[in-house]
Amino acid sequence: MTFSDIFKSSFIEKITSFSALDACIAMVLAFAIGLFIFFVYKRTYSGVMYSASFGVSLIGMSLITALIILTISSNVVLSLGMVGALSIVRFRTAVKDPLDIVFLFWAISAGIVTGAGLIPLGVFGSVFIGVILLIFVNRQASDTPYMLVANCRDEETENQMMSVVQGSTKKNLLKTKTVTPAGIELAVEVRLRESSTAFINGLAQIDGVSNVSLVSFNGEYMS
Repeated sequence: MTFSDIFKSSFIEKITSFSALDACIAMVLAFAIGLFIFFVYKRTYSGVMYSASFGVSLIGMSLITALIILTISSNVVLSLGMVGALSIVRFRTAVKDPLDIVFLFWAISAGIVTGAGLIPLGVFGSVFIGVILLIFVNRQASDTPYMLVANCRDEETENQMMSVVQGSTKKNLLKTKTVTPAGIELAVEVRLRESSTAFINGLAQIDGVSNVSLVSFNGEYMS
């Protein structure tokens, strides 16, 4: 065996076994689709604190998935080893919003489709999904639910307060009611009429109501 035979291995020969042009096109398109996913995520986010790192991770997810699919498609044997290696990966980060799971799967799917060379499907599917999310998520955000928390002196005050709430809101649903020797505490999910909060001032002026609070509620929506 000569010195040149040492470097003449299957590993070195595999360097030229893929198309650099195809890889560049796939990675650039995966990056463009990842940017589009990031834009849709930023426009539709309705949580308490926006996480820029999660948005950037969507772009990285598209690129990494496309790179893996490019690798798998070039070698069948390597694809089996890649599947076994990725099967041991575990993610421990908690997903706070169910909609974040949609964006994660979207980024992964876009990377898979782009890496497989199905570019028209990846572009059309991403645009279609993005338009659907922009329409429906923004529609939900236009009817924001709020949580009304109030302390009443007795049952008579509670009935008076609830009658005002029912006449001043589009929807209302009693979530919790706590009765103590000091009084009654109510938590009511409400939908405002034309985003008007003027009725809160009227509730605070009712005799027997000690305090009233209205906070944005990001839990599950009423049916």
